[in-house]
Amino acid sequence: MALPVYVSARYLQRTCNVRKCFSTQTFPKITTHYTIYPRDKDPRWKDVKIERFQDETDLLIIGGGPAGMSAAIRAKQLAEKDGKELRVCVVEKAAEVGGHILSGACIEPVALNELIPDWKDKGAPLNTPVQKDRFGLLTQSRRISIPILPGLPMNNHGNYVVRLGHLVKWLGEQAEALGVEVYPGYAASEILYHEDGSVKGVATNDVGIAKDGSPKDTFEPGMELHAKCTIFSEGCHGHLSKQIINKFNLREKAEPQTYGIGLKEIWEIDPSKHQPGLVEHTIGWPLDIHTYGGSFLYHLNEPTPLVAVGFVVGLDYTNPYLSPFREFQKFKTHPAVRPTFEGSNRIAYGARALCEGGFQSLPKLTFPGGCLVGDAAGFLNVPKIKGTHNAMKSGMLAAESAYEAINGEKQTTEGFEPIAYADKIRNSWIWKELKTVRNCRPSFHNPLGMYGGLMYSGFSIMIGGREPWTFSHGGADYTKLKPAKEATPIDYPKPDGKISFDLLSSVALTGTNHEADQPPHLTLKDDSVPVKQNLGVYDGPEGRFCPAGVYEFVPLESGDGQRLQINAQNCIHCKTCDIKDPSQNINWVVPEGGGGPAYNGM
Repeated sequence: MALPVYVSARYLQRTCNVRKCFSTQTFPKITTHYTIYPRDKDPRWKDVKIERFQDETDLLIIGGGPAGMSAAIRAKQLAEKDGKELRVCVVEKAAEVGGHILSGACIEPVALNELIPDWKDKGAPLNTPVQKDRFGLLTQSRRISIPILPGLPMNNHGNYVVRLGHLVKWLGEQAEALGVEVYPGYAASEILYHEDGSVKGVATNDVGIAKDGSPKDTFEPGMELHAKCTIFSEGCHGHLSKQIINKFNLREKAEPQTYGIGLKEIWEIDPSKHQPGLVEHTIGWPLDIHTYGGSFLYHLNEPTPLVAVGFVVGLDYTNPYLSPFREFQKFKTHPAVRPTFEGSNRIAYGARALCEGGFQSLPKLTFPGGCLVGDAAGFLNVPKIKGTHNAMKSGMLAAESAYEAINGEKQTTEGFEPIAYADKIRNSWIWKELKTVRNCRPSFHNPLGMYGGLMYSGFSIMIGGREPWTFSHGGADYTKLKPAKEATPIDYPKPDGKISFDLLSSVALTGTNHEADQPPHLTLKDDSVPVKQNLGVYDGPEGRFCPAGVYEFVPLESGDGQRLQINAQNCIHCKTCDIKDPSQNINWVVPEGGGGPAYNGM
């Protein structure tokens, strides 16, 4: 039986190159990070003293996002109310608070109302109340309106369009005003444990290490922060959170987390097209009916007429040739979308992964010495397309539980476990909200794809999620890719530089910067796998699923085959590679503190 043209012309040529590479080339060394090549076995480190300064705090929070800052604020509020001394520290890897935050974002203010009731008087940057909701299905040439009825998850009455990075920065200011110690530019790189196995705190990363893994003259070890209780608020697929989940087997009774990748741009548009408070979502084109995803378009109420536009693709997609970035660029060319951007100016770009597993994927939330909050646990409500309110509430409940543990609850380990946190979550609106919509996202795994998912989700929402069954997500996202020989390459249109853009010019808008002379923080467990497995079987999908051009297959100098090149300086910390890599060979670790994107209110 003859092979299709696209297989014989593209895939087989690539496969032949890979086989030639196997036979003629020793795989070049890519990974030099000490997490793969320990320094105690490296003679270059023999005479280097690594003595870390140690400090102690009561409550340590890893990550200064909405959940982390809410936890910090709530803990200090409780201490102030009771007249107690409570030291609270937040470490944040971004150079400034909010610098790595990216979200749509249309938020429900319920948690903020509870945390800081007078937020309006204190100048919280919620400047755009939702004025109008639109939802539609895109075909290749048409937009079909779908009504949004009161009570549906996507009804945004009473919500606000925000630039979430600005809101987080404001939360950081409120935290500091209460006495919270906030340390931006410090990346927590290692979990520390007591002798009894409970979490003791973290160490921040060492600096002054050369790209080849050797110590530079400027080498300085990180510091250790010890705490009675540590709250992990790293966001989606956090570097330390995933270690905690594995060490304490927190997913023993939960499904694997599933994810999406969200890409976003901010545009300055023609004032005549600007409608402050307009919120619009679409599903459908350019994705096929078996690939989950959709778009958002939010009009901000700011002195400059701005819109935030974004596109989300579920990372359970199956075609290795799919590029979420190029799907996003293609989306903007739709006849119902393009007019908004004609004659306008794109001023920002970014991307991040988001948790889509919901109720089924919630891990055990506590462990000896700490707990998980926000996206580190996975509290996003997928049909509502919102998670900030749940993240903030989870941080508040974790802080209350940690405060109770530190101030009197009997402990069996040296690290304090906020045991009450799990019950507080179950008794909160977070639990009810996620349980109600638990079957919406997995219902899209059906023979009718998007259409079947929409029909089932509508039914489930109508009955309040009271069906007696719970659907499975069907496994982790990295297991879903088909081999290249079973997939059809996607022909994406060339960017026009006006509405659609190339990847590198987009990355330039992220403000991303890393110290160039440091070991790549995109580490590989085995440097041969990208060519032998990912290129040989899947035709190098990391070159397409990364939204920042970090992974690139380039010809070997000998001309015999290809090798993987990692452009670590491009990394925008989205974690997609760690999630979607079909070989699970990529392990994202933190770079030197302060590195990464420099988002301004994304």
